[in-house]
Amino acid sequence: MTGTERAAGLEHAADLEQVAGVDRSAETERTAGWAEAAVREHAGAADAREHATTAGPRSREEQVLERIDRARSRKARVREEHITMAHGAGGKASQTLIEAVFLEAFRNPLLEPLEDGAVFGMGTSRLAFTTDSYVVSPLFFPGGDIGDLAVNGTVNDLSVCGARPLYLAAGFVLEEGFPLDDLRRITASMAAAAAEAEVSVVTGDTKVVQRGKADGCYVSTAGVGVLDRPIALSAAGARPGDAVIVSGPIGEHGVTIMLARGELDIEADLTSDTAPLNGLTAALLDAAPDGVRCLRDATRGGVATILNEVARASGVAVVVDEDAIPVRPGVRGACELLGIDPLYVACEGRMIAVVDGKAAGAALDALRGHPLGAGAALIGHVKDDPPGLVLLRTAFGGTRIVDVLVGDPLPRIC
Repeated sequence: MTGTERAAGLEHAADLEQVAGVDRSAETERTAGWAEAAVREHAGAADAREHATTAGPRSREEQVLERIDRARSRKARVREEHITMAHGAGGKASQTLIEAVFLEAFRNPLLEPLEDGAVFGMGTSRLAFTTDSYVVSPLFFPGGDIGDLAVNGTVNDLSVCGARPLYLAAGFVLEEGFPLDDLRRITASMAAAAAEAEVSVVTGDTKVVQRGKADGCYVSTAGVGVLDRPIALSAAGARPGDAVIVSGPIGEHGVTIMLARGELDIEADLTSDTAPLNGLTAALLDAAPDGVRCLRDATRGGVATILNEVARASGVAVVVDEDAIPVRPGVRGACELLGIDPLYVACEGRMIAVVDGKAAGAALDALRGHPLGAGAALIGHVKDDPPGLVLLRTAFGGTRIVDVLVGDPLPRIC
């Protein structure tokens, strides 16, 4: 298909979306117009590449895109001989480690999709199962601590699978000399978070290591939930014409953790956004039961990493508008001082929803009707070309590719 044909097809899709009533809000209408223009621009570049293939040397853009395709098609291989901090940051290094080591060792149909949890049948029920570990530093920070972070993170991984969380397990690795009052504070926070999410911590384990062999306290959690709806959510489920929605302002957790470490002379009135998302996801799925394709909570690697996972898994382009992405002034200011893009900063109480374009209005209404989704915004659309890439329309009017970072500028944020 030529770039001209792709552009014509996208224009036709835009007409169908308008007839179907997708553009119910001002931001939807604004986003749709520029998204089509951005893809047409890339489609025009594709025409130029096709011409260059037969008429002369390849363009620089063609060479770059071919290099990206080649790199992504290679079998994952860890080149380092030792684990680095980047391997735990949620970016390219983490993905390579997971695919080259863990997936190779444990490969099976439930693991291969690499979703936030495994969904499987048991009798007449469908269950979701997930696990996570928490090594955040510091243990206590504005808006939360390692305890409620561990509960909320596991609840959220189950929720974005479409499940209703039920039961959790908790394992503790404690360092010799850790204050018992701090441990009581952490467990009290976990109990309160579990009560809010309507889940129970039903089993666990405790280990103690020598002084200096840990960083006070690490927490590992696992959770199980039940799928009450006949849905199948997946990063591979996005389709051209879908809308991309974020449930609220991004980057608050990561920036809060960085400032709480006291290593930077930056003051900002920020708190972590850590929160359980099961109520919010239930409201969304009730409002658009057949329209939700994918839900992901934007933790390590931030929104940018989630969008790239969707684009690659679904073989689509995700086109987003920088001006439409909600970022609080304190987060934006801190990120500018640190030289960090908020798109890569972790959240712990926000999710990305990819929904059928026809359901975008209902999805936004449902999210905004919930306290945790009051700041929900439509930030972009899914297109068919260029497949596997995320395009961002910048505040200056240009368009750039948003890739996944190798590591994370903010280590140990969860």
